[in-house]
Amino acid sequence: MDARYAFRVRLRIEPAAADVSLEPATFETRCYLDAAEPGEEGWLFFRDFLWRGEVNDRAYAREVFAERIGVPVESVEFAGLHADEAYVAALKEAIAADLEAFKADDVTEVLSKYLGSSVQMER
Repeated sequence: MDARYAFRVRLRIEPAAADVSLEPATFETRCYLDAAEPGEEGWLFFRDFLWRGEVNDRAYAREVFAERIGVPVESVEFAGLHADEAYVAALKEAIAADLEAFKADDVTEVLSKYLGSSVQMER
């Protein structure tokens, strides 16, 4: 199984020396976070971090990515969950086993509620 979350992240580079300037000092890049296997610690990242395919707390997201990347982050946008078929099947199974925790009637509702239409299948 293989899956990772993709984000568009705008970074800001701050030179260490006062006599150095950068142009542009900010740039956008794609950042990937490995997705925990369904049922394992951290697998509910999508539930806690996303809402309708968007980052649900932008300030917190900037803090999380700045810490993980090591440079100041100006913005974070969710770009999708890239996963193979086995991961998506396991994710759906884990969600179905505990629909009450998601306050939803079915798996499709959960996926839409948190990931929007941003699940991209990879082989």
